[in-house]
Amino acid sequence: MPETSTGKARHRVRIGFQLSITALFVAVVLCVGLALVFLSFDRAKAITRTAALTFIDRVAEHTAERVDRQFKEVQSALAVLKLLPSVGTAAISDNQSLNAILAVLLRQHEQLYNLYVGYDDGAFIELDALDRAGPAVRAKLGAPADSAFRLTVMDRPPGSSTRMRTTYFLSTDLKTLTQAQREADYDPRTRPWYLGAFEPGAGAITDPYVFKVANLIGYTVRAPFTAPRLGIVAGDILLADVDAFLRAQKLGQSGVVFLFDDSGRLIAHPRMTEFLKAGSSDGTADLPRLDQVEAIDVGVPLKAWRQSGVAQQFFEARDGRTYVAAFRSIETAGSANLRLAVVAPLDEFFSEVEAGRRRLLLLALAFVFASLPVVWWIGSLLSRSMNALAVETDQIQRFDVQGEGKRVRSSIREIDDLGQSVSTMRAVVQTFSSFVPKRLVQQLIESGTALRLGGSRREITILFTDIAGFTHISEHADPEKLMLYTSRYLAALTEVIMANNGTVDKFVGDAVMAIWNAPAEDPDHVAHACSAVLACRDASHMLVQEFEREGWPAYRTRFGLHTGEAVVGNVGSSDRMSYTVLGATVNMAARLEALNKDYGTEILVSEAVREQVADRFAFRSVDTVTPKGFEAAVRIYELTA
Repeated sequence: MPETSTGKARHRVRIGFQLSITALFVAVVLCVGLALVFLSFDRAKAITRTAALTFIDRVAEHTAERVDRQFKEVQSALAVLKLLPSVGTAAISDNQSLNAILAVLLRQHEQLYNLYVGYDDGAFIELDALDRAGPAVRAKLGAPADSAFRLTVMDRPPGSSTRMRTTYFLSTDLKTLTQAQREADYDPRTRPWYLGAFEPGAGAITDPYVFKVANLIGYTVRAPFTAPRLGIVAGDILLADVDAFLRAQKLGQSGVVFLFDDSGRLIAHPRMTEFLKAGSSDGTADLPRLDQVEAIDVGVPLKAWRQSGVAQQFFEARDGRTYVAAFRSIETAGSANLRLAVVAPLDEFFSEVEAGRRRLLLLALAFVFASLPVVWWIGSLLSRSMNALAVETDQIQRFDVQGEGKRVRSSIREIDDLGQSVSTMRAVVQTFSSFVPKRLVQQLIESGTALRLGGSRREITILFTDIAGFTHISEHADPEKLMLYTSRYLAALTEVIMANNGTVDKFVGDAVMAIWNAPAEDPDHVAHACSAVLACRDASHMLVQEFEREGWPAYRTRFGLHTGEAVVGNVGSSDRMSYTVLGATVNMAARLEALNKDYGTEILVSEAVREQVADRFAFRSVDTVTPKGFEAAVRIYELTA
């Protein structure tokens, strides 16, 4: 028989720490590395798609905000303009103050080509920033070389029934350089920006149309007013400027940003000038449709966005490539229903990222294999000190902590710190091995309470909790699940109590007994206890919801809270102590918890509690009772908030 045992012992395989850590490192790294090699290629598409969605969505968000901001800035300028008394009364002839205000607003809003006001009798004033339309328009208008603005005023002179048009070319400081006058040949009431502006639901932004004076295409932002005169203030944004702005948002070689409306018309595009056909009789521009000008059909992702509300979409185009698209609504466009789209090919946009990811993976694998010798050397350093630490921790585990023990030292800082920690732990276990609750031991150390039998009187606040109908639940529940759910419940209450300066004295089945102002002194212990009880109630309610979703019976908790003088200290024997509280105050808290069942309440407190914190918590008077075991009547309250 001894020979057999010796044979078994002789054939037992034992691996040293150095070899174990090296083998474990190699196994883990190889498994992870091989998994990365295989999984990275499978996950590459998903990772790329997620990154593309995030980036394209940010581009769409940023661009939409900039477009919105441009329109909002113009609308703000128009809102200021239409409130001017001279604008409302049509005092537009020889009005230097109004001219100066128009010039200031144009300088502040570089996206505008001009600002103007049209009235219901045909009166009109317009100030153009000449340099923003380009040299061709300046030459066509015959503007002097040093002119900065062109001012056009159309009004009826006093006593005349004919509207006259006066054109001024002004310098940067608004001095008149040239002036010409003729009979008015322009009626603002027939222009697209005026037509329909007073109808209900009319949009603040028009469709693109031809600006008659400069023969340029663009959009008008308008703001009608009705008092004291009927008219419209407006400003033009050149299509060429919008084209340049959208071109600046281009992604990669094929990505594009464009604006469209709900009817499928293209409103703005980096190549919009090429697509538009201007020159209809009413001055409007013939807007192309998305499916006519875009080589990439965005109909499928656009439909998905409208149906699901998900702004980011993937779709396969006719060219066989996968594209990513993001959509946004331009809120300031109002009834014009402008939408913004950002479209980019997935493979083109993230090709460099894919190549870099592969290179990084290969580099990481090479680094792992090169580090194996270093791991072996580190393992040899660790093994010596770890063996000594294992001996020390084994002694502590067995409570063999007599004597000072041997301090484990190492040239590796972390292991040396661990040796110091183990030495400290040995001393702590040696001193406090008689105590079981970890938190209680920590508080006893912090408070400096002497480790001896006996106690002292002090004012404390005591909480008792209990679960209604727990006996019935435990009789019909699976014991293992009952233990898990009850532990989860007790852990939640314990965490809340500790967070509010309380100490959990003991668990009695499903019940909790907690105390405040012991062992550590707490001058505001009643308030902390009230806060803890309310937080426990909220935590209990949350757990009830979770339990019900998981099919477990709800734990309905009742709370009893009382404050008063009690004896606090250690009871038991010299080798087995229990830190607890004794006295009538404890019994009163327990009675209050039980009374919840009679009154259908959750939290019952005594008059002593309410008196101390009545200015900080809400209470509802319940009754005056004489609890079992007490002679004097006690006023009880429900703590509500």
